[in-house]
Amino acid sequence: MFPVDKFQDTRTPFYYYDTQLLRETLKTINEESGKHANYHVHYAVKANANQKILHIISQYGLGADCVSGGEIKAALEAGFPADSIVYAGVGKSDWEIELGLQNDIACFNVESIAELEVINDLAQKHGKKARVAFRINPNIGAHTHANITTGLAENKFGIAMQDMDKVIDEAQTMANVEVIGLHFHIGSQILDMGDFKALCNRINDLQSQLAKRNVFVQNINVGGGLGVSYDNPDREPIPDFKDYFNTYATHLRLRNDQQLHFELGRSVVAQCGSLITRLLYVKQGSYKQFAIVDAGMTDLIRPALYQALHKIQNISSDEPNETYDVVGPICESSDVFAKAIDLNKCHRGDLLAIRSAGAYGEIMASGYNCRPLPEGYISEEFR
Repeated sequence: MFPVDKFQDTRTPFYYYDTQLLRETLKTINEESGKHANYHVHYAVKANANQKILHIISQYGLGADCVSGGEIKAALEAGFPADSIVYAGVGKSDWEIELGLQNDIACFNVESIAELEVINDLAQKHGKKARVAFRINPNIGAHTHANITTGLAENKFGIAMQDMDKVIDEAQTMANVEVIGLHFHIGSQILDMGDFKALCNRINDLQSQLAKRNVFVQNINVGGGLGVSYDNPDREPIPDFKDYFNTYATHLRLRNDQQLHFELGRSVVAQCGSLITRLLYVKQGSYKQFAIVDAGMTDLIRPALYQALHKIQNISSDEPNETYDVVGPICESSDVFAKAIDLNKCHRGDLLAIRSAGAYGEIMASGYNCRPLPEGYISEEFR
């Protein structure tokens, strides 16, 4: 699976992306979403903004879901059409809003009346009419880590449901905004389809409330959130997109000609990426054995930030297993990738692959401890 011999002369740590798997994943997304004529998929750029990865995704006709001006620029540079870009985020700066207006992006997902007022003012300044969707906080708890749950009333995201009528009334007084939809997102790494069913039921209720006011929106955006298998990436390299899209087809009651939008990130890129790191030392502690590698939380922060589990493999060894804590070189006690895991016997210089790292890996890397950012390579570069 990994071209280990060709990795030997490459400076570690680095990200390795299997583009064959990425293309197979994108093909599956298109096949399954394509069974529903009014479904549109946008790639959540925040998951991975490597230009080589973005370019491949843009070739498969996905739109882009952006949460910053920098992501809008990255999407445009990678070939995503401006009219397929949606822009979300609870704190949009003026220059970011103006960038979206100047490029006539498809939609701003608006999270407060204060933001709506600024968008209207800036659109008027530039002689534009901004298309907006209101991000509604549905107050639904997803079965996932607290740090990546976004749909509860206590979270900073979205407009409270009880304020929806007030926001719509406010928008109708503004000459430079056009309300084209409603936007939702309840969290990430969701594997229980019941969470998405609950969202469908909540949207159905909201649409019924709007119908009583003769308010119809053209677009419903349900965000993303579909999770991946971190335990068995080889057994489940492509998420169950069929079940995911069918859940919405079964439970969401769309109006005639209403369009449904998705913002998938992790499920698109997580499994195609691995962090490749070199083993520096095997250290025998008082109670445990440490495999000390040259990658750290600066290169992959998910285990430290979310207590996330990633499958780790020694791709240089086929010796019998031993038990290790896999740790990095950063001067922080939280710089730990895994505790008490079995790996093929480790030696200095061995290469380890930290799997399912294509999402929220390279993109979240930092220069803490004055460390260089890891490079990202696609599989074609090792042929």
